[in-house]
Amino acid sequence: MRIANPIYDSVFKYLLEDNQLAKLIISTILGEEITELDCRPQEHTAQLAVHSLTVYRLDFAATIKNAAGEYRKVLIEIQKAKFETDIMRFRRYLGSQYADVNNVRVDQGNKQALPLVTIYFLGHPLNYITAPVIRVGREYYDLTTNESIAEREPFIESLTHDSYIIQIPRLHQDYRSEVEELLQVFNQDKIPGVNKHILEIQEDEVAERYRPIIRRLHRAIAERPVIDAMDVEDEVLEELQKLERKADQERIEKEQALADKELALIEKEQALAEQQRLLALLKNAGIDPNG
Repeated sequence: MRIANPIYDSVFKYLLEDNQLAKLIISTILGEEITELDCRPQEHTAQLAVHSLTVYRLDFAATIKNAAGEYRKVLIEIQKAKFETDIMRFRRYLGSQYADVNNVRVDQGNKQALPLVTIYFLGHPLNYITAPVIRVGREYYDLTTNESIAEREPFIESLTHDSYIIQIPRLHQDYRSEVEELLQVFNQDKIPGVNKHILEIQEDEVAERYRPIIRRLHRAIAERPVIDAMDVEDEVLEELQKLERKADQERIEKEQALADKELALIEKEQALAEQQRLLALLKNAGIDPNG
């Protein structure tokens, strides 16, 4: 079965528009039952400085409630390619979510900040860690005894967060867990040819509970707005990569020019020092260099 590639923002948005599937995906990644979910894409546009190209990005935010009755805000980011500005953009976005006065829940007249959870889908591998799915979890400890603390405090929960990082290039056909099985729909090894918009996946190799996901992604292929949006994403990515390559080249040229300037200065100083040395030798020999 051919499905639309969910690494594209437009496809992922189409997928998460089905609330039940969004609940299934997020609950599988978090490893807990979700009883309520309100998932909304947050759209951002920006004009590239010297290009008539609008950068369109989607960030996904979902307010969830688990079986224990706990509410949290889940932030989902998909990054197809690696750029030097990614970390600062992620930090700014995360900071804006902490500062957003709407990220609260009113309980019996009291406002409580929603604890945050972040999920990053990376289209590029990390430098050192090879695990396809990484969980960065918080634990409370008594610093003196080093004993684990089971209780949870709203103050701490509101100011710290857990993270899940999914390295899409590290996904393998031989999955080892339910979450890796789910994430096979992101496995870029399943691209059948040169068209990166499409993945080829065998429905009978997918667990029954995940088949609604691939069926919806299959339907996405017939959605003209989704296909057009993928084309735009490709254009934007290519343009951003060109800009980064240009910036890299300009930085290299600038560094080379600075190095050449420093080398010329060193050579000038060496020549001056040699001249002074020779003058000193002539003077010591009683020879007038101007004679």
